[in-house]
Amino acid sequence: MKLLSLAIAAALLILPLSAQHHIPIPVKDPTSAKTTQIQADLYGSGRGGLLLAHGGRFNKESWQKQAPVFARAGFLVLALNFRGDHPNPDGSPGSYGSDADNATDVLAAVAYLHQHGATSISAIGGSLGGDAVGNAEAQSPAGVFDKMVFLGSDGGDHPERLRGRMLFIVARDDSSGSGPRLPSITRHYEQSPEPKKLVVLQGTAHAQFLFDTEQGPELMRDILDFIKQK
Repeated sequence: MKLLSLAIAAALLILPLSAQHHIPIPVKDPTSAKTTQIQADLYGSGRGGLLLAHGGRFNKESWQKQAPVFARAGFLVLALNFRGDHPNPDGSPGSYGSDADNATDVLAAVAYLHQHGATSISAIGGSLGGDAVGNAEAQSPAGVFDKMVFLGSDGGDHPERLRGRMLFIVARDDSSGSGPRLPSITRHYEQSPEPKKLVVLQGTAHAQFLFDTEQGPELMRDILDFIKQK
């Protein structure tokens, strides 16, 4: 009975960390007086905030397997939808917002995390989401992220302006309609300041699709180790 009670207590401690809350976040347009709203899912609690920014073929729900893991590791996790997120004709997710809008959405999400107790912010961005994270960081004079993970992303338009620790992850044969992604990601990696690391995995999986490969569990461990670094 004592072992059963301990197991139940442990489960009760874990469940709230994994609980998901759907929340709206107001976003002020920096060029006008207009305010729009983005949607996000909030997991866990803690002083360390973690922003999850999805790729163009995904949405906030695409982090449902990873977000609870990060929450149980002690992070206040926020998975956002960009304002331009709309279903494709076939029902699959699609993101069509401008680069500037996406970066503004990221900054609004960061502000939300700070308002709810986060004293430091890390980010994981897949493809389009990684570009948005990098662009948000580059346009902020003081910087906003302590650590950034770019999955299949070159980190935005101004890698030389990035700050904090950076982890670039890409599959060697990941390609778009324009060709292989590795050369562009390598170039931006080389232009970004230290501290940084580039990890090239085997295969063709792009961005968040890497989690679904046989390398997925090791990828999660590597990301967790990186964002938990002091």
